[in-house]
Amino acid sequence: MCYNFSMAKFNEVMERERAKKLSPVVLAFVGDAAYSLYVREGLVLSSDYKTGALQRLSSARVSAKGQAALFSEIEEKLTDEEREIFLRGRNAKKPTRSKNASVAEYNVSTGFEAVIGFLYLSGDYQRIDELLADRS
Repeated sequence: MCYNFSMAKFNEVMERERAKKLSPVVLAFVGDAAYSLYVREGLVLSSDYKTGALQRLSSARVSAKGQAALFSEIEEKLTDEEREIFLRGRNAKKPTRSKNASVAEYNVSTGFEAVIGFLYLSGDYQRIDELLADRS
C-alpha cells in the first residue's frame, strides 16, 4: 500500500487554531511521540545509562500509569485552553485499550497526550517545558 503525502519539515509549526480543531485522538497520537522523545532525550542528556536501562526508565514514564500520575502533578497548571483539550482527549472514543492500566488511567493519559500533541504541533515547546520540567 502506498500513501501519497507531502513530508513536513521536522518541527514544522501548525497554526494554533488549526491544531485545536484536530481530533483529540490525533493530538494524542502526536503527543505520545512528542512526550516519548522528550523523556528519552532527557534521560540521555542527564545520564550515561545503557540502552536497556534507558528503555526501562522511559517505559515507566511514558506508560498510561506514568502519564496519569504525572498529569495529577500538573493539572492545576493548565490554562483554560489546555484543560479544554485535555477533556476532549480524555472523553474521546479511543481505537485501542490499555493492557496495563485502568480505563481511568488510560483516559487521563490520552487527555495528557492530547495536550502535549497540541502544544507540540503549535510550536509551544516552552510551554511543554514549563509543564514537564523536573517531572518527566
